[in-house]
Amino acid sequence: MIIGVLKEIKADENRVGLTPGGARALTGMGHKVLVEAGAGVGSGFPDSEYAAFGAVIEADKRRIAAQADLIVKVKEPLPEEYDLFRPGQILYTYLHLAPAKELTEALLRQGVIGIAYETVQIADNSLPLLVPMSEVAGRMATQIGAHCLEKAHGGRGVLLGGVPGVLPAHVVVVGGGTVGQNAAQIAVGMGAHVTILDVSAARLRYLDEIYQGRLETLMSNEHNLAEQVADADLLIGAVLIPGARAPKLVTETMVKTMKPGSVIVDVAIDQGGSIETIDRITTHSNPTYDKHGVIHYAVANMPGAVPRTSTFALTNVTLPYLLRIAKHGLESALRDDLALQRGVNTYEGKLTYEAVAASTGLPYTNLHDILGF
Repeated sequence: MIIGVLKEIKADENRVGLTPGGARALTGMGHKVLVEAGAGVGSGFPDSEYAAFGAVIEADKRRIAAQADLIVKVKEPLPEEYDLFRPGQILYTYLHLAPAKELTEALLRQGVIGIAYETVQIADNSLPLLVPMSEVAGRMATQIGAHCLEKAHGGRGVLLGGVPGVLPAHVVVVGGGTVGQNAAQIAVGMGAHVTILDVSAARLRYLDEIYQGRLETLMSNEHNLAEQVADADLLIGAVLIPGARAPKLVTETMVKTMKPGSVIVDVAIDQGGSIETIDRITTHSNPTYDKHGVIHYAVANMPGAVPRTSTFALTNVTLPYLLRIAKHGLESALRDDLALQRGVNTYEGKLTYEAVAASTGLPYTNLHDILGF
């Protein structure tokens, strides 16, 4: 198999879809790896490291795309990349198609087999290829929020952990999954007053047990949410519905009750966002805007700010699936792995992920009806 590794072009995105170690594993199995020149530099991997393990360095991404059976990336294709792909070609990356109808239509038009990291789902319903980036983004959310709360960055001038004799900041986390747990972990560690809301009593019970009274847990409903949002110094949106658009849980009315200079970090922005006043995607170079006196942070590729950590964490979990596809071929790999089947969002012109179909209004086709298993 020929595997192509493209350089990310999303603003301030420095991760790469394959490490030199991954290239070594693939070339050692007899596969050909084509790496776009400079693809790994942002993560600290010079071209020479890839070349040392048998990868071919290619300056022209179109030459890579024309030859590759499978293209591995980190982020979803941008409009200028849509025409790189051809029918039957495998695209292995984060896709986040639910809020992106134009991208979904482009992949269908090009006949791409799109395997989305974020919807590969194992038997216990966890998302192994999403977890490491959720861990990074969750931890970053608190770190970034603390920074934005500083007066010089538009915040209300509150130290997250307070000092003796002065109350700490109130951090409210909406969603108790991987992102929320990691955000809470850092906030608790920094000495903040932390409240986490979730719709699952079992999840709240688990968080209560592991934190042993160091944070508050609340059932997520409109009343509790409104009260907590109004009191928050830092509000972190950490809601996820696998493969689907994030629900707008925090309304504009709620945001208007927040204290001047308070901060919102919405980690769910890459799935459309869970905060009603998050009406645009921002970048690492221009990450925030002020609305109703509240600082809003809405960067869709948060882990791209710490690319070396993120690339290692991501490829630790994506590489085994890639090796399986390369060794056995896609159809055989899919037949033997239900989790990988769930990762397929588009297949040669058909939309095969039901939640994306529901979000975009496009017709859905069951993958099993296409492949016959």
